[in-house]
Amino acid sequence: MTDIWLRPWVIQWTQDVLDSYLRLVKTELISRKETPEQQAEHLFKSPFIVASHGLQDDPILIYGNQAALELWEMDWEQFTQTPSRLTAEPMNREERARMLEQAKIQGYISDYRGVRISSTGKRFLVERATVWTIQKPDGTPLGQAATFSNFTFL
Repeated sequence: MTDIWLRPWVIQWTQDVLDSYLRLVKTELISRKETPEQQAEHLFKSPFIVASHGLQDDPILIYGNQAALELWEMDWEQFTQTPSRLTAEPMNREERARMLEQAKIQGYISDYRGVRISSTGKRFLVERATVWTIQKPDGTPLGQAATFSNFTFL
């Protein structure tokens, strides 16, 4: 099986994620001096969490780097078939939906804090997360992404 980051659509998605982050947050998420393929590998292997979903009515997770897969205790196939709402417990989903709507309206939010849950039921508090809208260069929305390094198991 080919390394996930070498799949053509993952390389393109990585570019969309990184370009949108730069456009909205005004800083680079990772170094962009490498080729798109190397950037895709670098993002996938980064120590901080990066996860994103598409635009469906009930958005499905479309990307998670290795750190995200480990935190949510899923492999790539399981992760990318999971509705993103399931990363939060039922009691936290309304708050999560409000945060995502706010990020959609503003383009991004930073310093997000919320409780999430892994596939095996481990709860963790995410702190200082940035959530942003992934867009094509013309502004057409493609999905939303989040990144964070700070979390505490509860």
